[in-house]
Amino acid sequence: MLKQKQVQMLIEEAITKAENAKQPIAISVCDTHGELLGFVRMDNVSVQAGLLAQNKAYTSARDRQPSGNLGAWAHETGKTLSYWTDPKITGFKGGLPIEINGEVVGGIGVSGMSEEDDEKFAKTLLKLIR
Repeated sequence: MLKQKQVQMLIEEAITKAENAKQPIAISVCDTHGELLGFVRMDNVSVQAGLLAQNKAYTSARDRQPSGNLGAWAHETGKTLSYWTDPKITGFKGGLPIEINGEVVGGIGVSGMSEEDDEKFAKTLLKLIR
């Protein structure tokens, strides 16, 4: 189970790293069901980036894999993400499952940079929790 102190630590560290890089972001952390546990949309970040961060975390937690994997799957199969019949599912990179002792306990989503940079940023944050 993901504890609130862990959620706060992830968000605080994300804000610190983003401020140091002068790169505003949106960050979202959710439980295994995709229910929101923590969220920050820094100043000068679009509302859309905030929504994407939440959907990336949701997707990764619910599907137990990086959100970008679904985008790759859709591209490879020619199917759309509507296949999942869930409007919150996204295929954009930047969402990762949070694992503790080999068990998925939630998801993290980062948005505001390129998809690749969002995913790298999320991976850096997850090193703090594993």
